[in-house]
Order: sequence, then structure tokens, then C-alpha cells
Amino acid sequence: MTLAAELSYVYPRPNRVRLLLQRFAATRAGAWWFAKTLAPMDRALGRLSNGRLTVPALLAGLPVLVLTSTGRKSGLARRTHLIAVPVNGTLALLGTNFGQPRTPAWVLNLEAEPRATVTHHGVTRAVVARPASDREREQVLAAAATVYGGYLKYQQRITGRTLRIFLLEPAPSD
Repeated sequence: MTLAAELSYVYPRPNRVRLLLQRFAATRAGAWWFAKTLAPMDRALGRLSNGRLTVPALLAGLPVLVLTSTGRKSGLARRTHLIAVPVNGTLALLGTNFGQPRTPAWVLNLEAEPRATVTHHGVTRAVVARPASDREREQVLAAAATVYGGYLKYQQRITGRTLRIFLLEPAPSD
């Protein structure tokens, strides 16, 4: 069974309202707003719903997984809500940071320590994140465009840094 299947990670077809919200999130203003507000809104909604709901899933129909990585400086567990892209049975993570100039901290954490866990709908799996090859990057970007149009817009706005893309593979059993 593949990682995406094990986590039941699928994209539902968005309705018109959710498509409009996704389009707004892809704009400069929307991306800036969500970059600043999404994490605190998600934490609040998670507390209110006992972890059953996330803002992207509720408003935009985008499935969210929780990446738990190791902080590169602190060594502490760091939880980040991310949208993953299913590709060839696994999941890819794109370090777009809503097209903002800074590389997201979770990317730097995975580069320092690629072992992590991902959780979706109460199912947790240990994974190892590896950078996508050039060929895989093309596949991931093509798949990302079909899932959420904002990824292409974010990529166009990223300057001064490389968009990092990771593929998640099941961690070997010890």
C-alpha cells in the first residue's frame, strides 16, 4: 500500500465557493493574508474541533496533513500543517510559503533532519523526506497545478531562493 493510500490522502472536487477561495489565496493579497493568519486560525479551529477540522479543508476543500519534523536549532518536535501533492503513490511537499520571499522553517528542518512523521485523519506514518530530482520536480509541479492553481502562481513569485520540493518515503523499520 502506498503512503497516500495509507493516509487516505485524496483531494475532493471543490465546489464553486471553495474554488473562489482558492483563487483568492493564489493572489498576492490572499497569499500574504493567509501567510500571516492561517497558522493561528488553524490552531484555534483545531482546538475548537478537537483536531478534526483545519481552515484549508473547511474553507477551500484542501486536505491537510500534519508534518512533525525536528527543529534544526532547538531539536524539538515542530508541527506544521501542510497541503501535500499525491504523486506516484507517495506525497510531495512544496516549500512555496505562499510565494513569500523566505524559505519556510519546515523546509530547513527537513534539510537538517529528513526523518519525520506525517499525520492525516488520525493516521500517523514515519517518513523520510528526500529532495525531488529534476524529473520528479516536473512531475510534482504538473500534479500540483491540477490540485491547486496557487502553486503555479506562488512559484512565479518566488525570487531569490530555490523552491524546494520533497518526496516522502516510508521510513525503514528499525
